[in-house]
Amino acid sequence: MSSTKTKIGNYEFQNCLMNAAGVYCYNREELEKIINSEAGSFVTKTATLNIREGNPSPRYYDTNLGCINSMGLPNLGFDYYLGYLLELQKTMPECTFFFSLVGLSQEETHILLKRVQESEFKGLTELNLSCPNVPGKPQIAYDLETTEKLLTEIFNYFKKPLGIKLPPYFDMVHFNQAAEVFNKFPLTFINCVNSIGNGLVINDETVVIKPKNGFGGIGGEYIKPTALANVHAFYQRLKPSIQIIGTGGVLTGRDAFEHILCGASMVQIGTTLQKEGPEVFKRITEELKAIMEEKGYKTLEDFRGKLKYL
Repeated sequence: MSSTKTKIGNYEFQNCLMNAAGVYCYNREELEKIINSEAGSFVTKTATLNIREGNPSPRYYDTNLGCINSMGLPNLGFDYYLGYLLELQKTMPECTFFFSLVGLSQEETHILLKRVQESEFKGLTELNLSCPNVPGKPQIAYDLETTEKLLTEIFNYFKKPLGIKLPPYFDMVHFNQAAEVFNKFPLTFINCVNSIGNGLVINDETVVIKPKNGFGGIGGEYIKPTALANVHAFYQRLKPSIQIIGTGGVLTGRDAFEHILCGASMVQIGTTLQKEGPEVFKRITEELKAIMEEKGYKTLEDFRGKLKYL
């Protein structure tokens, strides 16, 4: 019988599939639906220091091949999610969860991470360096000089497991430069990719979302080739201690299989989860296991990163 168990850092997970930050993770009720599904873990909504309502609606729109959104980081604030995670550590000590954070300034980033460091939280923290949907705020991960400076400051005080959520890179030189920076630090994982920023979807003669005159992050089937390229490019370049979470375009077990084949240790599902609900984890897990059994793979490590070239 094939197993989809996996590890990130020193943590073990019964299934490699989980939600992507932003989907089914706004509040306790949504997160509990993920806990009660076949998912191996969850990541919280990306938390800011204070509660945010986010951008004006409509800010999300489903398309045939995915979605466009400009949510603007609606969330219930750092204290809400940390409080819930600390409760779960007591009631579900056998499980490990991910705490997603973003600072609206570098100063706020340090405030958030220092509070995590000082807290009793024992899970994995994911710092979002790739939010494309906050007006006036660039994606930090595209500025590698700033990224290196920020990570240097963070690891002066942050000693818990930390990963970073990345935007997609599109140039081989950028893969090389980014990996060179990331390899300097004791990162536990990277997560690639976030949505492709600043796409535009038009219905008749009008944009479909209100923020930023219709510009928003593109997710779903559109972005799978880009996501796979980022997963594999970093798998080739990062030191083995930095693991990869693959995100983008996972509609089926075959899509999850390809992310793992490219080097991912876990796979996050966003747009498909939004469209189908948490029962999607059962379907995709069964499809992934069926592929593994057909090919004779008992564990993910039998094929993880073993992409073949012509």
